[in-house]
Amino acid sequence: MAADLDLLVLGDANPDLVLHGGDVVPAFGQAEHLVDDARLTIGGSGAILACGAAKLGLRVAIAAVVGDDLFGGFVRDGLAEHGVDVTGMHVDADTPPGVTVVLSGSDDRAILTMPGTIAGLSMERIDRALLERARHVHVSSYFLQTPLTGSLSDVFLGVRGRGGTTSVDPNWDPSERWDGGLLDLLAVTDVFLPNAMEATRVAHTSDLDAAARSLAERAGVVAIKNGDRGAIARSAGVTHRVEPLRTALVDSTGAGDSFDAGFLATWLDGAPVDRALALANVCGALSTRAMGGTTTQATMDEALAMLEGTPA
Repeated sequence: MAADLDLLVLGDANPDLVLHGGDVVPAFGQAEHLVDDARLTIGGSGAILACGAAKLGLRVAIAAVVGDDLFGGFVRDGLAEHGVDVTGMHVDADTPPGVTVVLSGSDDRAILTMPGTIAGLSMERIDRALLERARHVHVSSYFLQTPLTGSLSDVFLGVRGRGGTTSVDPNWDPSERWDGGLLDLLAVTDVFLPNAMEATRVAHTSDLDAAARSLAERAGVVAIKNGDRGAIARSAGVTHRVEPLRTALVDSTGAGDSFDAGFLATWLDGAPVDRALALANVCGALSTRAMGGTTTQATMDEALAMLEGTPA
């Protein structure tokens, strides 16, 4: 197929306010806690992935909804500065802006999100010409995209029908029902990109290997992020594993989205699944060196250099 876009992201784009420190757990009763650092950064799984993929050298566009306000302008301008085509972004002046506050501690994170425009994407707001131009279409934050999910099977069938490929990162399900049509969508999904907790919940098992096997019976490739235990992938009846890459962890916000970018960039270049998994693992780790999801995302040269000596 002829396409002038490598990747079209359908999903979420919003600002992240990342608060970082040794004690970021708030207390009611008007108790004031001081944090070590605060950054306003590009947020949303789709937006962070788009930035990471563009930095790795892919031609990337995003379809998302932002507010007609300072937050919306911040995100749109930031994506454009990262080399992402933002012509498919829709500005909604009637819906409150989506925003996420990340409480980033030394060992874990807490995430507070006001959905607002994050959940505003629908088929009517997607430029069909962008769909036709992209050789790969990715859906981020599936469980937040409720106006879109009912149409995604037809979208994915259309993409695959013209020779393109598809992927999904579910992210967390606030309802904790862990379906919403996702299992059916996996039948027309080439790459499924959950983290370990999401994978086990979607597959309804506590065993990660069993979850990988079950999900890979539906999707073409399942690549699962497993934090400080590395990552695993399942494809064509074979399980691949990589060990975690040790880096000086500052903030893990968006690391999974940088992982996704690394996997897709490598896989779309024709690499085998084990190579894509190893490169994704590197990209996820390198993104944690500074606050925010996009600050230290890797270039392809940097990721490949780090990969030397890392078993795939």
